[in-house]
Amino acid sequence: MPEFLYKARDANGQTVEGVVEALSVGDASTILSDRQLAVITLVPRAKKKIYEISLESYFSGVKRRDIVVFSRQLAVLVAANVTIVQSLRTVAKQTANAKLRAIIGDAANDVEAGGRLSAALGKNAKIFSPFYINMIRSGETSGQVEQVLNYLADQMEKDYDMISKVKGSMYYPVFIISGMIIAGFVMMAFVVPKLTEVLKENGGTMPLPTKILIAVSSVFASYWYIMLIVAAVIIVAAAWFLTTPAGKRFYDTFTLRVPIFGGIFQRLAVVRMVRSMKTLLDGGVDAVSALDVTADVVGNELYREIILQTIKEVRDGRPLSTVFLKHPKTVPPMVSQMLSVGEETGRLSEILDRLAGFYTREIDNLIGGMVTLIEPVIILTIGVAVGLMVAAIIMPMYSMSSSF
Repeated sequence: MPEFLYKARDANGQTVEGVVEALSVGDASTILSDRQLAVITLVPRAKKKIYEISLESYFSGVKRRDIVVFSRQLAVLVAANVTIVQSLRTVAKQTANAKLRAIIGDAANDVEAGGRLSAALGKNAKIFSPFYINMIRSGETSGQVEQVLNYLADQMEKDYDMISKVKGSMYYPVFIISGMIIAGFVMMAFVVPKLTEVLKENGGTMPLPTKILIAVSSVFASYWYIMLIVAAVIIVAAAWFLTTPAGKRFYDTFTLRVPIFGGIFQRLAVVRMVRSMKTLLDGGVDAVSALDVTADVVGNELYREIILQTIKEVRDGRPLSTVFLKHPKTVPPMVSQMLSVGEETGRLSEILDRLAGFYTREIDNLIGGMVTLIEPVIILTIGVAVGLMVAAIIMPMYSMSSSF
């Protein structure tokens, strides 16, 4: 969400300075007015570059699940006609996460002082996303804070469950492949050289697979420490590169194109995009603002670029699906066509809901198929690798024994 630097006078006539988050200068001015501040200057703050890493963000300690529970509890208390301030204080007492408990307590103080809930939570943009803040603001405007909180909890639970399934499906192959790499390194650097020494001492002609194995194991045995240093440097360099705009775009492009996993990541981005848009539109947020927020929460740089291009088209009076139709490899044609139908029929929210449901089921089916396929592929790969290594060692031994 855009940030604005302000200088203002408080109720005591003192000059104060700070930063406020809002979708526009007008919204920022309204937020400051609600805080009983008379604006002197209000200017946009330059956005931080994507590759600037925030330690506060990385070590925030507040998980998505914590936010879901907070939203649900707050909705229940508001529905019981408990004031927002009292509801926040009650939820804070029941929150186990110390970081979130402090944030909720500060929000309660701000609301008690006359501020809005959206503005109070918006001070913690690393914890509460622009999507979340915009939905709370729409609920305050329409007087439906309870419904919005319940809706947010529902949508965040769906998003959390979906991402958990994707991550869970990747744990097994990543664990097995990592184990294979470590075991292979240890074998080639320390075990195989001792076995091949025996073969060298006995002399004789060795088959090509054995010669290759001896050459490779000799390199590992002599330079294993250099390999570890090079691997560490590559990992650190790759981690840094992925924090840059070019690196993030490369990674997001790769995840969409990689076999097997690419289809899952593509559908994951689609679900997050259409679900966020639907939620914001249902909350009374206009199309341009909804797209702007969705671009920040979609989680994929390619989709973010497409959504930002779409904003320009929508502002110029063109259909929402115009840009999507130009990127059939990134955005499934079905999404573009359904969005076009939704705009023409005036049932965009319903279409977005149907798309979210369809692609969520697609993700479930792909994950199920992937888990079924990966296990035999990994077993076959391990079997082939072990078989080749064993054959390279046994073949010369068999030749020597048959010569006697």
